[in-house]
Amino acid sequence: MSDSLVLEMLRAIRGDLSGIKADIIELKERVGLVEGQTASISRRLDRVGGDVEQIKRRLELVDAST
Repeated sequence: MSDSLVLEMLRAIRGDLSGIKADIIELKERVGLVEGQTASISRRLDRVGGDVEQIKRRLELVDAST
């Protein structure tokens, strides 16, 4: 293999790696957003669960000591 062919192949590999790095950065950003949204949904569900328990106690559907 000639040196110029090897250099050409290495440049192509470097270009491919740059694209892969950009894709990974984008994926990390998207995963971060999904994690934030999931945490937000989880907090809201916890609040709703607390509200439901309070409603049950007020309607005397469960023992108030629980």
